[in-house]
Amino acid sequence: MLRTFKNLFTVLAIVLIVQSCEDRLDLQPEDERLTADAAFEDPEAYKEFLGKIYAGISLSGQEGPAGAPDLEGLDEGFSNYLRLYWKMQELTTDEALIAWNDGTIQDLHGQVWTSGNEFIRTMYSRLLYQVALCNEFLRQTTEGKLDSRGVSADLRAEIQTFRAEARFMRALTYWHAMDLFANPPFVTENDPIGAFLPPQIQRADLFTYVESELLEILDDMAAPRANEYGRADRGAAWMLLAKIYLNAEIYTGTSRYTDVITYTNNIIGAGYSIPNIPYFHSFLADNDSNGAQDEVIFTIPFDGLRTQAFGGMTFLTHAPVGGSMEPSDFGINGGWFGIRTTPTFVEQFPDEENSADGRELLYTDGQNKDILSVATFTDGYAVAKYRNVDVNGNPGSDATGNHTDIDFPMFRLADAYLMYAEAVLRGGGGSTNTATGYINQLRERAYGDTSGNISEGDLTLDFIIDERSRELYWEAHRRTDLIRFDQFSDNGVWQWKGGVQSGTTTDSFRDLMPLPATDLGINTNLEQNPGY
Repeated sequence: MLRTFKNLFTVLAIVLIVQSCEDRLDLQPEDERLTADAAFEDPEAYKEFLGKIYAGISLSGQEGPAGAPDLEGLDEGFSNYLRLYWKMQELTTDEALIAWNDGTIQDLHGQVWTSGNEFIRTMYSRLLYQVALCNEFLRQTTEGKLDSRGVSADLRAEIQTFRAEARFMRALTYWHAMDLFANPPFVTENDPIGAFLPPQIQRADLFTYVESELLEILDDMAAPRANEYGRADRGAAWMLLAKIYLNAEIYTGTSRYTDVITYTNNIIGAGYSIPNIPYFHSFLADNDSNGAQDEVIFTIPFDGLRTQAFGGMTFLTHAPVGGSMEPSDFGINGGWFGIRTTPTFVEQFPDEENSADGRELLYTDGQNKDILSVATFTDGYAVAKYRNVDVNGNPGSDATGNHTDIDFPMFRLADAYLMYAEAVLRGGGGSTNTATGYINQLRERAYGDTSGNISEGDLTLDFIIDERSRELYWEAHRRTDLIRFDQFSDNGVWQWKGGVQSGTTTDSFRDLMPLPATDLGINTNLEQNPGY
């Protein structure tokens, strides 16, 4: 699914017009160039194109780790989808900050960004590019296109599943756009290819669109846990529905917690399980085979030899290593002296120095808990969550130590358990006793026994927001969670928030990212988010 297919992508470069607001022309291929219909003479081309859509999150170009970027003029490591999304979700919160001073990167943790921030702008561009890939796949797989190519009945049936997966991936991307930017440009496969100004969609309308897309594709998705590893199935679609319903009050003004209960129940009954392995095994190089895979609902696969990129898990493994940390313990050739965490996160564990909670994967030797200087890597505890070694300590497949084999768990059962418990507490129905049992499954894995178990009386919303952080930190959930709990901007303080060492609150308009000034200058259909 993640190989390079040069002929197909040559065609994509011709037929795919990224649905952004850049200056565009209708371009026709020269006579000697491969056309779209010629590319799809090979029946494998449909799956190859779908593979490119999935790879749009893990990779940033055609060759890897650099050399043929999807987005011209941008560093391929810098412009990687997962790397950018992780920064939006984590560097803006109490879970992470970074020592580097590249461009405006420090503005993310400081929550002082502007509409000119290049990291926010590139996230926006990557989202629109990913939507464009999905749209083009759907254009190339209509009944009319398949008729004209004489596609067999067996392949047509397979393509129907591919189309459902492409729509899932587009819905996932539009969810990210809705969550980050609220009111982005909106384009589907029914819009023309060429120079036009995409209309702006309002957040509540985009919510309705994403919901309707997911509901429509359910019957065409593979059954839960029945698809190829790394491809979305019905469980992934249920999880995305549960995600948008959990945040529906933020997106639309109307809560949907009963629907969260419905879809998390679907997931919980679909055969996923909390494996009987230590917590940290879920973030090792063999997390596709060491038992951790039994919990994962949707994963972004990485392979040190076949998915080489300086974003994704390469970034998330190298960037947190520095100080006295030994790179070989992490299966890599060197640390990048970048990401750490704040005292606020550390203090969510009962005794951060001698915690019995096995999720407390902090490196403290030579590290100061307090962050006096953001630029000093040893200020702030380091996080040792992602390690490019297997359960026996053997390094990943890339002998150079550059690229990692760790798969990124975008959705896993632990999150569904926590979502169920939160929806119960917010009045969505369900059972408090059942919710407590789900939480205790997670805590028994974390503690190795029942010593960390809670009672029903301990299950409160304050507990849930902290438990979500303890269980899911550095998995790109925190910003969305803090906004839902009203602790992101004008409530909640951690070191260097607001650009000051002790931290301070910021204006509530920071709950949304700004639309990039560059797009506003071109597309007169767009209106900036308030505050920017």
